Amino acid sequence: MTLPAHCRSSLRAIAAMTLLVPAVGLGGCANMGDSMLSAFADPAKYEYFDCKQLEAERKSLANRSAELQGLMAKAETGTGGTVVGELAYRNDYISARAQAKLAEEAWQRGKCHETPPAATPPVAPAAPPAKDKSAHSHSKSGNVVN
Repeated sequence: MTLPAHCRSSLRAIAAMTLLVPAVGLGGCANMGDSMLSAFADPAKYEYFDCKQLEAERKSLANRSAELQGLMAKAETGTGGTVVGELAYRNDYISARAQAKLAEEAWQRGKCHETPPAATPPVAPAAPPAKDKSAHSHSKSGNVVN
């Protein structure tokens, strides 16, 4: 049995709405306030970290947040990707942002400063290649061994 054209288009619209409504609802989580972020991270986690540990943690969390953001953006390019991206990555992304916020607060409280990059020593000019004695032809020394 074949459905009339108007019924098929209505079914497609319903299917699209079924995918779109959760995406819009989950998309609202992206704009969560800072008060909601604390539900995703332990506020005491960084209490005993020193500045060196906090510096490494901040860099790690920034990389993780960027990675998750990229994965969500990539997922959005596919069919139903917004929903997939939200379901697969959003909680991890929110958690990483919450941890980054707490690490930043601990960094500020500890009056920490970025470690300056290590000065790289000047590169010495390359030494000329050593002469390979085996590459020379054998000279005759006058001593012939038979």
